[in-house]
Amino acid sequence: MIRRPAVAVALTVATLMSGCSTAGEDRPAATLPTSDAVIGDLTVFAAASLKSTFTELGSRFETDHPGTQVVFNFAGSTDLAAQISQGAPADVFASADTSTMDRAVDGGTVTGEPVVVATNTLTIVTAPGNPRAISSFADLAGPGVQLVVCAPQVPCGSATEKVEAATGVILTPVSEESAVTDVLGKVTSGQADAGLVYVTDAAAAGDAVTALAFPEAVDAVNSYPIAALADSTNPAAASAFIEFVTGPQGRDVLAAAGFGRP
Repeated sequence: MIRRPAVAVALTVATLMSGCSTAGEDRPAATLPTSDAVIGDLTVFAAASLKSTFTELGSRFETDHPGTQVVFNFAGSTDLAAQISQGAPADVFASADTSTMDRAVDGGTVTGEPVVVATNTLTIVTAPGNPRAISSFADLAGPGVQLVVCAPQVPCGSATEKVEAATGVILTPVSEESAVTDVLGKVTSGQADAGLVYVTDAAAAGDAVTALAFPEAVDAVNSYPIAALADSTNPAAASAFIEFVTGPQGRDVLAAAGFGRP
């Protein structure tokens, strides 16, 4: 190996640095944009039960990343997955269950590995004061009870079926809705005596409903995965948003709303 004398090397480096300094004296160094800059529009498809928390997180994300704008589409998870598979433009998908996300992964619409950000369980909601005196899951099958639940293909509907199977109680709802928020709406508007919604939706409704926890709900805990989409036009922002939601701020906001930690 040939080694240069230390003095010669020092002189060479000094000469090069001097030349660079002279060349740059008349103008500042240019700052080139990077390909992974977090700017621009970001479209997030998220389960209806995430509406309040994700709306808050979207606002915080925009504050932390000036130049971004987060646009949300909230609906039932299966409806969102269908829209994505049919080509609806979106960057991020957050589902209310792993089954729907798994189908999206199998269909090739998701890129990377989905990450579970929260969990949720069902609770009973009634009109304020619980006028039908419902006290258990079995009471929902009582004569004359106008019950509303989610449709079986929706995550909250699938959870309802799991509780039915675990308890042996067969429900006869008067209506099956495509989103948990629609179930809640039927109860708050007086169109139903009771409904099965997530604990987070009941908490968000406040005094508009009476919430009744039931022990069998532990048989149907839903996990909420989030993932970037393969056809995202803003993958840098999608990745940053997922990192934000799964980070300390995201988990704290979700926990404050009543979501369980994964």
